[in-house]
Amino acid sequence: MLATLLDEYGLDDVEIRMDTTFNRDLELESIDLVTLAGLLEEKYGNQVNFAEFLADMDFDEIIELTVGRLVEHVVASLKAAEAG
Repeated sequence: MLATLLDEYGLDDVEIRMDTTFNRDLELESIDLVTLAGLLEEKYGNQVNFAEFLADMDFDEIIELTVGRLVEHVVASLKAAEAG
């Protein structure tokens, strides 16, 4: 999903690791996170609520959000949905 989003900006050669930050490393802005939320919803439906995940963070946490932290959220959300 990130590769698709980054490809729109011509950044398809950027290395994405677990410690990659959305803001500092990928230079994504809030509107890009909204697009990412839409992609997550398309793939996982209501099992992964990215907006709720971000709502629980303060501004600095959102600025420092890493790919790894989002991956952990997705995995935990899918496990919770499977268990529930």
